Amino acid sequence: MNNELIKQMGLDYVMKTYSRHDYALVRGKGSYVWDANGKKYLDMVSGIAVNNVGHCHPQVVKAIQKQAELLIHCSNLYWNEPQVQLAKMLADNSCGDKAFFCNSGTEANEAAIKLARRWSYEKYGANRYEIITAVNSFHGRTLGALTATGQTQYQQGFQPLLPGFKYVPFNDLAALKKAITPQTCALLLEPVQGEGGVHPATKEYLTGVKALCAEKDLLLLFDEVQTGLGRTGKLFAYQHHGVEPDAFTLAKGLGGGVPIGALIARGVAADVLGPGQHAATFGGNPLAAAAALATLTVLIGEKLPQQAAEKGQYLQEKLLTLKKTNPLIKEVRGLGLMLGIELFIEGKKIQDFCQEKGLLINCVQSKTLRLIPPLNIAYEDLDKAMAIIGEALTEAQASL
Repeated sequence: MNNELIKQMGLDYVMKTYSRHDYALVRGKGSYVWDANGKKYLDMVSGIAVNNVGHCHPQVVKAIQKQAELLIHCSNLYWNEPQVQLAKMLADNSCGDKAFFCNSGTEANEAAIKLARRWSYEKYGANRYEIITAVNSFHGRTLGALTATGQTQYQQGFQPLLPGFKYVPFNDLAALKKAITPQTCALLLEPVQGEGGVHPATKEYLTGVKALCAEKDLLLLFDEVQTGLGRTGKLFAYQHHGVEPDAFTLAKGLGGGVPIGALIARGVAADVLGPGQHAATFGGNPLAAAAALATLTVLIGEKLPQQAAEKGQYLQEKLLTLKKTNPLIKEVRGLGLMLGIELFIEGKKIQDFCQEKGLLINCVQSKTLRLIPPLNIAYEDLDKAMAIIGEALTEAQASL
């Protein structure tokens, strides 16, 4: 089928929960994808920070093929080898001790919310259940994760929301300290706000947050669904500042494109949830775990976090140079290969121009272009992307 046929069938039979582009992607390799009409695109979206090792990395493909011939799924009533190997590998390469596996970032954050409330219930009783998150945060779309999300635009029409959440400005330690009450049990934060416009937390902020948690005996939870697995230039974003959470969540880049999420916890937090208190039928099944094992092996073996740091700096320097000559750019910010270009104008026109030229980028918060390419993207492809973005901004400036 071509793009138009796929689109029409989708409009007829798929719920309209996304504002989709007018083409269908059918193939991917490395940093490139092709649509149903054969057009090739340089992918600087990578499945929204999912394809960290690129599209269809040979080691990931091979691991999926091998596991699919052995055992695709078994219940978590039984152990499966890829799952326990993955849990060990995550623990060995992070501050965590144990893992709970699920299928998505939303599910991982739901697990983190339940863990925090259960921990506080067992230690302090039923009235200490409040979780503080940040304004403009994004934690998912299930009811609990949606309530944790500090953006009212996603919450409209779904009230009443889950009680026990409070929002404070990001990177504002004084506001956070003021918001803590005797009912507070945990803080849930993104080391870099992704959907909120690519805003990194400062070292001073996270260090202060950690001290507050120690002082008030609160659990510190990090949402690393988008920032984890090398995206920011470290394997996990908390490693930039040496501020270790009690638990953190992963998904997106973990499975190389195969759906899998995880809650990683350490210390007392690792042993809070017992049998029957949380579960996921497909969580960490053999196929998804095998894909994640291969992905994590590639990330570490090919030193992709280091590549993300170096290429991110290269790209950020190019963007800052462009900013000097183009007045439409308000700010360039981010970490590693998680970069935001905030504009003085709406970003959709720039996004659409780039798409026509064969470059996929993403616009968040209406005016911020988000660049989240595969971590193993080639330097010549970064230069190609910069040329197209520069051309788009020049044309937009000329049309004002």
